[in-house]
Amino acid sequence: MALKVNANRRVYRAPGHRHRVVDYNSRSMTPRNPDPADGSLFTEARLRELLAEVALGKCDVEGAMSRLRSLPYDDVGCAALDHHRELRKGFPEVVYCQHKKPAQVAQIIARLAQHGGQVLGTRADAEHFAAAKQVVPELCYDEAARCIFWDRQSDQPRQQGIALVAAGTSDLPVAQEAAVTLRLMGQEPLRITDVGVAGLHRLMAHLSALQKANVIIAVAGMEGALPSVIAGLVSAPVIAVPTSVGYGASFGGIAALLGMLNACAPGISVVNIDNGFGAAFAAAAMNRRMRT
Repeated sequence: MALKVNANRRVYRAPGHRHRVVDYNSRSMTPRNPDPADGSLFTEARLRELLAEVALGKCDVEGAMSRLRSLPYDDVGCAALDHHRELRKGFPEVVYCQHKKPAQVAQIIARLAQHGGQVLGTRADAEHFAAAKQVVPELCYDEAARCIFWDRQSDQPRQQGIALVAAGTSDLPVAQEAAVTLRLMGQEPLRITDVGVAGLHRLMAHLSALQKANVIIAVAGMEGALPSVIAGLVSAPVIAVPTSVGYGASFGGIAALLGMLNACAPGISVVNIDNGFGAAFAAAAMNRRMRT
């Protein structure tokens, strides 16, 4: 059974999946619609409101302290959650789900959803999603990206200026992880797909759009040559993402990683193998600075 996130994306609901029974205490359960007015959402705007209330005498010190009990972190047993990361970094703490038990992912995501307006879990499988959705029904799952996500402000306008380029169709899962992250961070990337160096004429058809971008994410496996080619044609910074796509001597993405690190063209930064999230986070941070 699938549901629509928007007109172009489908998300997976784990049809017929047997949900694991998880024992959650009341502390880790999440209300279906957390109320921003209860002080649990640690955004910069909410913190400013709270300080103003104290300054005007509308809230006493003890009342303010009760709202800030989770400073500097929230110990939920299996994790120490940093609810104030959004104040420092502009985006909440992200859950790396791989190697975590579904019950742990559910508990962590439930608590993050209670305290924030956005949730993102990367490297998640259907079991992680099924367990987490029991306690946060609003969650969505992008099967290609392997991302669990929820965005309270999904209807807000997004910033343009980032081009997200994938060398081949096999690189799309990593590119999709980047796309989900970018959209949650308020960005609307320009998607360019299947323009690898085996057919450079395909890339050149998009040259004008690439030259207008503020930041470019280039995702490629095999020998990893695409970011170097793009960086030689544009003035914008290029964030290179090596993927684990390729035959034996690609060594699971190491060949692409080394190729990108040794690129001749200047202006390239390289993230880890298959790290679409890391590339997207860096690109969003750069593009936000362009606006300020």
